[in-house]
Amino acid sequence: MGQRRTFTREFKLEAVRLVKERGVSVGQACRDLDIHENVLRKWMRQQTADPQHSFPGHGQMKPEQQEIERLRREVIRLKAERDILKKAAAFFAKEST
Repeated sequence: MGQRRTFTREFKLEAVRLVKERGVSVGQACRDLDIHENVLRKWMRQQTADPQHSFPGHGQMKPEQQEIERLRREVIRLKAERDILKKAAAFFAKEST
């Protein structure tokens, strides 16, 4: 079983451009780039669906991914604050008895 190939965002964008802007057929582009037609067709759908955020790759998140990450960090912070408040409440409850 072969190693799964990975492609950069630039490679994917250029492959889509070959077909959409330069008029190269999907079959010819696939032969030239040594990729399967289904792969290129998937990339074309992704690029059409969301041109600005297609192929996010590592380090480049879509806006909804950024929001999820921001919310995760906020949950961690709020849990820490809650734990501190619980400890403080327990401390003061002990002090008042």
